[in-house]
Amino acid sequence: MHINRTKHALKEGKLQVGCALGKIVQPDVATILGRAGFDWTFLDGEHGVAGVETLAALSRAAVAAGLTPIVRVADIQYDLIARSLDCGAQGILLPRVESRELLERAVSWVKFPPVGQRGFGLGPANIDWERASIPAMIEHFNNNTMVVLQIETVTAFENRDELISVPGVDAVMIGPADLSISLGVPGEFEHPKMVATIEQIRDTCIKYGVAPGVHCRSAALAKMWGQKGMKLLSTGSEANFLFEKASEVAALLKS
Repeated sequence: MHINRTKHALKEGKLQVGCALGKIVQPDVATILGRAGFDWTFLDGEHGVAGVETLAALSRAAVAAGLTPIVRVADIQYDLIARSLDCGAQGILLPRVESRELLERAVSWVKFPPVGQRGFGLGPANIDWERASIPAMIEHFNNNTMVVLQIETVTAFENRDELISVPGVDAVMIGPADLSISLGVPGEFEHPKMVATIEQIRDTCIKYGVAPGVHCRSAALAKMWGQKGMKLLSTGSEANFLFEKASEVAALLKS
């Protein structure tokens, strides 16, 4: 059974670097990202184009390449969470959460009893055809599945103590685009109001022993936040990486 490397690394205070994967949803892309050195990726079920069968193929390829697949679900619903995990995701990213009650419910859907309420539908394919008992599988997946809370509104920011302190939350991923819009500074990712808000979320994460994280649209901005203590760090996407490198090569050859 596969260990969730990102979850265990974060517990040790190590930086984990990732990116989005949501538009070019081919298993080879997950393999490339893993071989390139990324630690994790979020498979974007909220804004991406992958269906459930594709999520399963991407998850398998990611795990095989040493890349932790975390699915960002489109909504906080049991079927979306449980089915993503049954497809092989090693974690769930929960968007647009503002209520502690909703977050507690979502965490319970990630974990099997007696910790949570997730229904058991795993089989040998979920553990690469190893032989394991149901109790052993329950213990393993409860210990190796991540819950990542996305904070992306002023309301969530104001409720950050009651959200981040929910048992079972492993990390926080700040969504800067929606947060900047909610703060009234859309797209101004280095605006003093944005920076101060993100720093306060980071400090609250540290207070509760939760790994702080942020997704950035540039590597330079991600590097800055890594230096400021973010541990679950993400930048760019597979489509942007392809476009940026292709643009660079085309410009060089035409110059």
